[in-house]
Amino acid sequence: MSYPQTILLTDDEAHIRKFIGLVLRKFDNPRILEASDGAQAVELYKQHKPDMVLMDVNMPNMDGLQALEQIRSHDPDALIVMLTSLTNRQTVEECVRLGANDYIRKDTPREELTARFDEIIADCFGSGTPEAAPQ
Repeated sequence: MSYPQTILLTDDEAHIRKFIGLVLRKFDNPRILEASDGAQAVELYKQHKPDMVLMDVNMPNMDGLQALEQIRSHDPDALIVMLTSLTNRQTVEECVRLGANDYIRKDTPREELTARFDEIIADCFGSGTPEAAPQ
């Protein structure tokens, strides 16, 4: 299975970016670009066109939903996975309506988070059943 080479990780909380970055490094050690708000995410996306975007919903300056919409209008094929601690149905439906490829809760345990990323990466970058992520 192939893995994304560049991932844009957007969250206003540095400790969340660090934690998710550590989880992502297990997937063939991708280059991880970091943004702390939606406006930075849109600019970094336009500059680098990463293979995958992981983005928090609630952020200052520009929230993840606005950034999702702008990135999607710039690149309809962008792979965008929303990250949030919110679980209400309205938020999930809005993410999907705006074109998010998937949705992951930030409080998901590390092992489950790794498995979810593996599933998403296999669906988008690989073919067939994914192998276990490199350790």
